[in-house]
Amino acid sequence: MSRSRLWVVNIIILVLLLSSVAIIYRLTIRVPSFMLSCSSELFHHQTAEQDRRHYLLVDFVSNDGQAQINYRYFDYEGNLAGTLSMTGTVDSIDTENQIYNISVTTKEEFLSSNPQNIPAHLSYLSYVSSLNLNEKGLHSLRLQVLKQNEKKDYTVVLFQPSNTVCGCRFVN
Repeated sequence: MSRSRLWVVNIIILVLLLSSVAIIYRLTIRVPSFMLSCSSELFHHQTAEQDRRHYLLVDFVSNDGQAQINYRYFDYEGNLAGTLSMTGTVDSIDTENQIYNISVTTKEEFLSSNPQNIPAHLSYLSYVSSLNLNEKGLHSLRLQVLKQNEKKDYTVVLFQPSNTVCGCRFVN
């Protein structure tokens, strides 16, 4: 066998070995299982008055790499204004910065039959996620823990791309 062919064979073996290691690492990485129950008031100085009368509840569940996110919107009288449920996978976790990157592959939504009762936040999240799912087949979502108090079982989380900051509790 000539030197050049031997060199090519060695490169191929090295690439296969490195690919195998990467696949094994990906399969053995453990994504922690947990559930967050979050809430936030919807308020923005530049939006319509109706958004000042809504609040948002978000449940995030991570179980063995699978993710489920449920957004529920209510007015201050307790009436449901809409829901948005998404499922997907946890793609990566940046433990140093406490960032979870999620690929959403499916969603279901319910919007109030009264357009006046739909918060702008829900309309935006519905639009962006539909656009991404229709064009790319997935919607990227990022959760970042901004502040955490383990003694009080409380954390502040930023949800992107909706740009929502929520106070959350861990649920066992």
